[in-house]
This record gives sequence, structure tokens and C-alpha cells, in this order.
Amino acid sequence: MKLFEILAKLNTEEEFEAFFDDLCTYAEIEKMEQRVDAAQMFLEGATYNQVIQKTEISSATLSRVSRCIRHGSGGYSDILRRLVAEEKASAEEATDNSIEGEEAPQIEE
Repeated sequence: MKLFEILAKLNTEEEFEAFFDDLCTYAEIEKMEQRVDAAQMFLEGATYNQVIQKTEISSATLSRVSRCIRHGSGGYSDILRRLVAEEKASAEEATDNSIEGEEAPQIEE
């Protein structure tokens, strides 16, 4: 079975975490997370220096992340933009629900 077939079969964050804990070393997972953080920062408009300062990523790795965002297959951009949209929708829903649960202010006549 190929890696991508296996990943497609994982259903929950817990399953992904358990699989990657077995598949990768802690350092490998940390480096992948660092790349995702760098990609997210680039998509939000951060500069090379800002990304390096915050993530401590190497300039060579950062250059590769940047190239992937600009000229790659869209993997970083697609999923990160989708996650941001989902987080925004979830936050808006939470705000709407908290407003709906509040009593309307009483108007004195």
C-alpha cells in the first residue's frame, strides 16, 4: 500500500497523530510543522526575515517553501486557505451563537 493511500484512509486527527508518531521521528514532525508555519506566514504576507525570526527555519528550507507556494502544485496554499476559511466561519458562528443567546436590551419608555 502506498503512503498516500494510507493517508487517505485516516479519518481523525488522532489517527493522523498516531500514524505520524510511528512513521516519523519527533524532529521530522517538528520540521514539517515548521514548514507549514512558514507557509502560513508567507500566505499572510510575512517577509523572509519575519518568518526566520519566528520559526527559526533555515534559509534553504524557507526558500523551498517559498518556491512551493509560488510555483508548486498548490498543496500549501489550498489546504492552508481552506483551514483559515473554516476557522473564520467557526469563529463567526460562535459569535452569532453568543449574540443569539443574549437577551435584547430593554428600552425604557
